[in-house]
Amino acid sequence: MKPELLLTFAAAPSLAGASLIEKCKVKPPAFFLAGDSTTAIGGGWGDGFLATLRNGATGANLGHNGTTTASIVSLGDWQAVMDLVEDHRAEYRCFVTIQFGHNDQKATSNVTISQYQTNLQNLANQVRSAGATPIILTSLTRRKFSSGDVLNDDLADVAAAAKTAAAAADVALLDLNAASRAYVQAIGPEKADLYNLLDGDRTHLNEHGIAVFGRMVADLVVEWTGSLRAYVTPDPQVSKKIAGGIYV
Repeated sequence: MKPELLLTFAAAPSLAGASLIEKCKVKPPAFFLAGDSTTAIGGGWGDGFLATLRNGATGANLGHNGTTTASIVSLGDWQAVMDLVEDHRAEYRCFVTIQFGHNDQKATSNVTISQYQTNLQNLANQVRSAGATPIILTSLTRRKFSSGDVLNDDLADVAAAAKTAAAAADVALLDLNAASRAYVQAIGPEKADLYNLLDGDRTHLNEHGIAVFGRMVADLVVEWTGSLRAYVTPDPQVSKKIAGGIYV
């Protein structure tokens, strides 16, 4: 056998091994956030969550004030989400969070609860077809209390529909509504008001609220799948207080 053939034969396993190693490398996650103002920059949890990412994980907050599961498509924001998936799926494991409801719920939205549920399912299916992983979240609670300091359950209908949509589409569901309701009820109205973006605005968050509820979403993500734990900066003290209903 000629020497050069020996060399070729000897090199083949090394090249094959390199190829296998490359294929087995785990890509870092990229999170693209779709939602209304309770996700969006300047008043939603989105940037607080993205601030927890580490170890090569990345993301973008595409939340849009005033949007519904219908208008997010008609306004072009949803196509922007799909474009980001297309541009990043070769290098990242792409996840798309979908959180709507605050505006869909309004009579002026012209979106019924049934349509809301169907719209969520369609959005989730489009994400999956694009090669990414959809995550449906129930709506962040409004921090509005009735007499006796009982937190109003005014998002129950959209939260229930979001759960049904996630089950029907067979995708992940993070119950942010339940987690945020439990926390806000535990800390009470006076403490809850310290998260208000503006005086009397119990829907949107100031910078401190963005960080706290962003951490809550990060904890829900890690609870959903521990495989993402390495990409989320831990803060055990804050997470423990949130889980225990202690004001942060």
